[in-house]
Amino acid sequence: MEAIRLIGALIALVGSLFLFLGALGILRMPDLYNRMQAGTKSTTLGSILTLLGIGIYHLPWFWQTFILVAFLVTTNPLSSHALARAAHFRGIPLTRKTVEDRLSKDEKKEKHSTTPEAELL
Repeated sequence: MEAIRLIGALIALVGSLFLFLGALGILRMPDLYNRMQAGTKSTTLGSILTLLGIGIYHLPWFWQTFILVAFLVTTNPLSSHALARAAHFRGIPLTRKTVEDRLSKDEKKEKHSTTPEAELL
């Protein structure tokens, strides 16, 4: 039983390290989009590991933490994507080091395309 608790504590510790690295990434990245990616990826993994570590440490809570993990896996990336698209739509600038902006290229293609459906509108 003590070995299982030690494994749970170590997994939770690794999760908290990922959360710390996510916070560090948010401070160090040059623009909003990079900060959002660093924060989302590391906090998703960090939260998953922390919750699973708590669930393993305290076994009666395992299924509740597993449900929380499933919720995080679905909502964290979706909300980050929606926020990034909204920021891009509002015109928040990219860093000067950005090589390619595929979303703005796609938006320009949509504006200039003339399809029969677009002519009806």
